[in-house]
Amino acid sequence: MNMTNAKQDEAGFVASKIRVRLKPGREKQILRGSAWVFSGAIEEVDGAAAVGEPVDVFDDGGEFLGRGLWHPEADMTVRMFTQDPKETLDEAFFRGRIRRAVAMRHRLFGPRADWRDTNAYRMVFSEADGLSGLIVDQYADVVALQVGSKVWERWLPIVRDELKTATGASCVFVRAEGEAVKREGLLEDLGGDPAPEVVTIRENGFTFEAGLAGGQKTGFYLDQRENRRKVAAYAKGREVLSTYCYTGAFEVCAAHAGATKISGWDSSESALAQARRHHELNPSGVPVEYETADVAQRLRLARDRRESWDMIILDPPRMVTRREGLEKGLRAYKDVNLLAMKLLRPGGILATFSCSGLVDMENFRMMIGWAAHDSERRVRILEMLGQPADHPVPVEAPECEYLKGLVCMVD
Repeated sequence: MNMTNAKQDEAGFVASKIRVRLKPGREKQILRGSAWVFSGAIEEVDGAAAVGEPVDVFDDGGEFLGRGLWHPEADMTVRMFTQDPKETLDEAFFRGRIRRAVAMRHRLFGPRADWRDTNAYRMVFSEADGLSGLIVDQYADVVALQVGSKVWERWLPIVRDELKTATGASCVFVRAEGEAVKREGLLEDLGGDPAPEVVTIRENGFTFEAGLAGGQKTGFYLDQRENRRKVAAYAKGREVLSTYCYTGAFEVCAAHAGATKISGWDSSESALAQARRHHELNPSGVPVEYETADVAQRLRLARDRRESWDMIILDPPRMVTRREGLEKGLRAYKDVNLLAMKLLRPGGILATFSCSGLVDMENFRMMIGWAAHDSERRVRILEMLGQPADHPVPVEAPECEYLKGLVCMVD
């Protein structure tokens, strides 16, 4: 099929080297704003291009749908960036997208010179900023760039340069997202500045150390910033258990909010060492004990020992990574939430979270309902929590709304 029409003849249209035509009906997601074109949706390819080069995408009838970057060996064959036929995917385009993403955070939180109580934010959030496959976090004057697709390899010198200019950072280091290394053949060493071992940051007035050289993701969970503050408000006068606690940020906030005693469990001893360090940096006088443990097993042991707490925080790692694993993952979430409900004293507070993008709030609330029924406790939702404004959710990409939480009272 000749993939041209009158729309492409308008002045200013510049065709890419390669044209992709989709199968009938596969254009619907693109028209709704999706950035993803999978190999199974492609009917015909006209031309040839290297990984990361621009391609034009058309529907089955030859109508122009948009322009993206090409990766013929990947299941996600095209990542879309524009539906405007007059926009060219070039250096100016990507520099402009980065500038707009950073400028949005500066409008929300002020420029870096004005950051006082908090100086660590997400600056680019993949599809939410029209930059599918890029995650950028700024920690004080250090920027961590996480790359999730091989299509970005050829563009990284431009991306790094623009990030340094737009953010005013002294260092931009690059990390390959682990799944993309396996899934798309992304290089593990992507260049950039050397990663500092530790960067000292502020969040909600507290001091933390982000271990950027070897930490999970980019070293500190910026997405829980507002939730740490909100959850801490319930800790006054309560004995608190924080599970999957990582480096202890929830506990620092709870201690300063008036918790009487705090316990923290995590499977990583190195994370717990950093958690103890964070209490040294933010002394409160509240007794805090950390324990290396498989959380699910430790919760069962606590049940058998008849241990109890006034407040439990559940912030587990992602339990659902594929759609076919949704049911199994919901059962895993239910198991730990059920155990937590049984361990709470009457009137206790459960602050529970999921960072699985495939688990929406409806499923999460349904799971809490199952756990409440089986626990034979009365459970009431006090607050619904989500991700902060530097992790925005575009209406056309609901999968960006990955973080959800509930604060519940358990009687």
